[in-house]
Amino acid sequence: MRKGTKAAVVGGVCVVLVGGAVYGGYTIVSALEGDATASEPAPARTGPPTRDEVKDTTSKFFAAWEKGDATKAASYTNFPQDAQQLLSSYGREAHITDVRIAPGAATGTTVPFSVKATVSYGGKTAPLAYSSKLSVVRGETSHRALVDWQPVLVHPQLKKGDTLVTGDSAAPPIEAVDRDGNVLTKDKYPSLGPILDALRSKYGDKAGGSPSVELSIHHADTNAAETPLITLAKGKPGKLRTTLSASAQAAAEKAVDKFAESSVVAVQASTGEVLAVANHRADGFNAAFLGQLAPGSTMKIVTAAALIDNGLTKASGPAPCLPDVLWEGQTFHNLKGMQPDEHATLSDSFARSCNTAFIKFTPKLKSDSLSREAQERFGLGQDNWKTGIPSFDGSVPAVDGPDRAANLIGQGRVQMSPLNMASVTATAITGGFHQPVLVSAGLDDRELATAKGLPASTVTQLRQMMNRTATSGTGAAAMAGLSGSIGAKTGSAEVDGQAKSNSWFTGYRNDVAAAAMTQEGGHGGDAAGPIVAAVLRAAG
Repeated sequence: MRKGTKAAVVGGVCVVLVGGAVYGGYTIVSALEGDATASEPAPARTGPPTRDEVKDTTSKFFAAWEKGDATKAASYTNFPQDAQQLLSSYGREAHITDVRIAPGAATGTTVPFSVKATVSYGGKTAPLAYSSKLSVVRGETSHRALVDWQPVLVHPQLKKGDTLVTGDSAAPPIEAVDRDGNVLTKDKYPSLGPILDALRSKYGDKAGGSPSVELSIHHADTNAAETPLITLAKGKPGKLRTTLSASAQAAAEKAVDKFAESSVVAVQASTGEVLAVANHRADGFNAAFLGQLAPGSTMKIVTAAALIDNGLTKASGPAPCLPDVLWEGQTFHNLKGMQPDEHATLSDSFARSCNTAFIKFTPKLKSDSLSREAQERFGLGQDNWKTGIPSFDGSVPAVDGPDRAANLIGQGRVQMSPLNMASVTATAITGGFHQPVLVSAGLDDRELATAKGLPASTVTQLRQMMNRTATSGTGAAAMAGLSGSIGAKTGSAEVDGQAKSNSWFTGYRNDVAAAAMTQEGGHGGDAAGPIVAAVLRAAG
């Protein structure tokens, strides 16, 4: 008899049951079970999975995962193809065995769990342990209780498209040191983790080391460095000297830790050397170098330079602060509560961060004037920075319509990272553009970006306006107590869908320029300001 076929005797007659087939309008199985009237299937379950369904589904999923049966484990998820691919690589490419999963107490349909396993490769072994969680959902078509598939189920650091691989590392390990020879580690400076991984990926084979045997994450983004998780056999690290300052880095890490979704960069203004880079973000993204967000009124440094360089006004020249300004059908306003001043100078409006004073110059500037100023004077937006790791060069496109005016106040189509704005400040106070670097260009003979910088008279006026902002303008509260030559510019960038604006702040103290951004941090001086001030206090 074929597999899946059962025989039963009913009233002395042998009846063949094939998968519960229907005969005479009702299932024979139902008849045998005493339900001869059940002619329709049970109604599909709806609503959230019950507690029993959650327990049953997770138990089966965990059991199959522990046995290394990727196909079966994946069948209990709502995306079985994706799940099978990653779960298969768990044992195959990652060489993870002896998996033991301990579920915790469920909260509704969410179940936390811990994993203990062994990674084995080339005769080397190492323990693996981590915690994660999953949710159980109702299948849209099957109506079954299914594990809501996410890569983080397999490991909390995995993202879509990532895989776990064990083997010889793609690059030898490095011992990164700061400008004074102090060793920089992920343990001591946690937010340096992605930066150190990127430096290892780029310069590991140039620093003189030998590969390790590691369990690591291979990212879907081929430009992203591998993320090592466990070392089974240590390689020989090569020494890599960076431009960072351990004391500035420590201050930056501590400063961003006080504000969620924050990033900061500090550079030596006269050289472009990066002194500190720190991020406090849930996603681990290096927004300090790679962020692409509207910088708000910090962009008025570039706009003020464009107005001066194009002969439209000067620091002591007119820049009336009006209640509102209409351009191409869009009305632009100032921050709530700001009193208009029709007799304001550019310095007055810069220190108060009056939007309308800058918007009013829109028809007098050519449509490409701001873009040219950003590119030719500040080295922005030409996609040619080579810092040593991936970075964004800023974007100030030449546009028409309402965005042409909005660009002048750092909204519209302008996008920047904290690295870009720290560089803008460095150029503003020195007059020279020095492309930011994290490692010496001589290490790999890479060609750095160049720009012609600013006229001396423009620098003098920008320094005067930024100093006024830091001592009696919108940046004064954040910069209070800082000695030496100081200056600042605040920024609040509105973003569609956000209840609060992004907080931006850039400033300088002596030969150090720094910039920070806090998503949904409010006004520039509220969150980003204290971060910049803390870094300048340590590094300036």
